[in-house]
Amino acid sequence: MSDSSQEDIISLVNSLFQVNQFTKTLYSLEFKIDDLDFKSKFEELARRMEDMHYVCRLEKMDDGNYLIIQKFTPKKQRKWLSASWTPRILFAVVVTFVMVDGYVRTNNANSIVEIGNPFEMAGIYTLALLGILGIHESGHLIAAKAHRLKTTWPYFIPGLPIIGIPTFGAFIQSRGLTINREILFDVAIAGPIAGLIIAIIVSIFGAYTAPVLEVDVAQGLYEDSRLIKWDLGEPLLMTASLALFGKGGEGHEVLMTPLMFAAWIGFLITFLNMLPAWQLDGGHLARTLLGPKLHRYATYGSMAILVLLDFWLMAILILFMSSKNPSATPLDDISPLSKNRKLAYAGIIVLAILCAPLPSGILPW
Repeated sequence: MSDSSQEDIISLVNSLFQVNQFTKTLYSLEFKIDDLDFKSKFEELARRMEDMHYVCRLEKMDDGNYLIIQKFTPKKQRKWLSASWTPRILFAVVVTFVMVDGYVRTNNANSIVEIGNPFEMAGIYTLALLGILGIHESGHLIAAKAHRLKTTWPYFIPGLPIIGIPTFGAFIQSRGLTINREILFDVAIAGPIAGLIIAIIVSIFGAYTAPVLEVDVAQGLYEDSRLIKWDLGEPLLMTASLALFGKGGEGHEVLMTPLMFAAWIGFLITFLNMLPAWQLDGGHLARTLLGPKLHRYATYGSMAILVLLDFWLMAILILFMSSKNPSATPLDDISPLSKNRKLAYAGIIVLAILCAPLPSGILPW
């Protein structure tokens, strides 16, 4: 730290906080503060420090709260990841994969019941699926912008069309520092809520248009291997969509059209994101409410749930990733969440259950 920058920082901190004690070390400036209402003051300080290429943290010690300010060296991203063409190419690849997947799924459905032109249905399927994912990421971006948090554009992740799912979702990266728990909470919760609204709309429209097969016809198709029994679980929200049009329950074999499959993927990705694990959206939410230790246990619990639902690969991926980088840590990890945010998290748990791909027979109806 240069002497001039040190003087500016000391002056700024003293203008905002009641400083009880000041210590200068080789790499940092440390201020013991007496302020009881420090959240908004710290937020202002953190933003101004970031503009000056410094980072400040708020830490709770045995004898009080301390501000610790150090020189900030931005982490260098991989060249390909920071390039402007990367998200564009990934998006183009995902659009292609989803279109191909939708075309093949429509052809397969048409061999049983005519549902529409393969190119047109593939386009609707692509619009529905990428609409769910795109609105999800837009929710994050809007919340980040509202909190003046810099982020990248969304990176869409290509999947395995035809043999699996054509996309594994999308993610954005923060280009700034997360100041407090409430900012981390708001940015994390905005994505799943926004995407879920679109997934419900797609599910309802998909349920409305999905053909219902006679039980004996469906049985014959199963025996001829022209129709494969769906065994990947059904979210309660999808069950409700079908019931809305009298297509659920025993004696009804509903054809899994591309539009219904788009809704299922949307619910699955929303469910996975809501799990209180690692640095998933739900993981960030759990971290803000539970703290680092309980968040780690929640991550293990999430992996157990995934194993029970037969999503072994996702559980292994979370185990691997959480061992490298367990959770995000706000600069102010002291200020608690507001009561409304705590209530909102209870709602997230309910929504996660409604989106979970529950095995058939697990419910009494």
